Amino acid sequence: MARNIGLNVSVPEKECDDVNCPFHGILPVRGQVITGKVVSDKMQESVVVARDYLHYVKKYRRYEKRSSKLHAHNPPCIGAKVGDSVRIAECRPLSKTKTFVVVEVIGK
Repeated sequence: MARNIGLNVSVPEKECDDVNCPFHGILPVRGQVITGKVVSDKMQESVVVARDYLHYVKKYRRYEKRSSKLHAHNPPCIGAKVGDSVRIAECRPLSKTKTFVVVEVIGK
């Protein structure tokens, strides 16, 4: 039985026994919810998500494209792969660099 995490996301079909899963474990999510693309899944139960955004440059009165990478926990019930568009939610720090968890795979 998956629990309600308070976000408007679809619940994964698979069950898992991961403690750090927001649906089947005890990990609470709070704060930012970010959409991005998975660029690496070589770590165990972790992914690197790239997020593209526009930054305004006041001097030239134009926007420039920028990108940032975030590390996120990838629960086994979700299983995001490289190239997937995902939604990640902020949680407590899981390691030195991981403070996000994947909550939904939007598309391939």
